[in-house]
Amino acid sequence: MSIPSESWRPESVVLETSMGAVIVELYWDHAPNTCRNFAELARRGYYDGIKFHRIVRVRTARWCNLRSIRIATDFVIQGGDPTSTGRGGMSIYGEKFADELTRELKHTGAGILSMANSGPNTNGSQFFITLAPTPHLDGKHTIFGRVSSGMSNVHKMSLVATNSADRPLEDVVIVKASVL
Repeated sequence: MSIPSESWRPESVVLETSMGAVIVELYWDHAPNTCRNFAELARRGYYDGIKFHRIVRVRTARWCNLRSIRIATDFVIQGGDPTSTGRGGMSIYGEKFADELTRELKHTGAGILSMANSGPNTNGSQFFITLAPTPHLDGKHTIFGRVSSGMSNVHKMSLVATNSADRPLEDVVIVKASVL
């Protein structure tokens, strides 16, 4: 299949999930190659039937009254890997493509849409949606959109129980992804 022309710029992608719809607005002016990849994979049906394979809540230890307590804080939900292992996926450009990092966009809160990667310039099909501010990801992951509708469904996904490897114990599936 061919890569869509630069003039093709759908405004949003709808992720119809097993927990309800999530609509993401795409940031074409900041990350055009990443938006084109995500939107075209959605249009091709690539994401249909794929699970959110990671739901990460960071566990930290804090001292309170001279004893350590464990606190779980929200982090991200991650999907886009057809193997559900965290190692799969591809892009419309071939296997991997370059980051599109900008100082203008930051992981300032819940609902930020970014590319998951295994290091610089290793973007494929995997993405994540933040559940809270995650400033330590700034400059490392391409931000290419935000949740514009359905944040309550993202929150529902974040509440699914996980194992020690952050894998959901209940399947959370992208039933269908489509462009608007």
